Order: sequence, then structure tokens, then C-alpha cells
Amino acid sequence: MRPFALNYARPTREAEVRAPYVYDATLQLNVLADGAVAARDYAVLREFAATTSTAGSKTHFDD
Repeated sequence: MRPFALNYARPTREAEVRAPYVYDATLQLNVLADGAVAARDYAVLREFAATTSTAGSKTHFDD
């Protein structure tokens, strides 16, 4: 038997968002294209709310 809600549920499309920073394994920080630490760029923090990386906890800024 299929649950009622599954008859009407639709998969969500993930938004295509490209962050302006990348994770630097050497520094263990997210950095911008110019090498600056992303957590110090207030425009990035306002736009993306955080600069969490996949290396650490998703609840802390820039582990």
C-alpha cells in the first residue's frame, strides 16, 4: 500500500547556487578567489549566511 501523501509529493529541484569561495585543505578554511578568508568578507556572509565547509560541523562558521 502506498501512503496517500506520496501520490501528490513532488521532488524538489535543487537551486543552482555557486559559492564564490572554495575550501583550502592547507589552511582548513574557505577562501575567495584572491586568497582572502571567506569568513572575513561581510558581503559573502550576508549573501550566503555562513561559509561552512564539508570538512567540519555545519553549525559553525568556517571550521
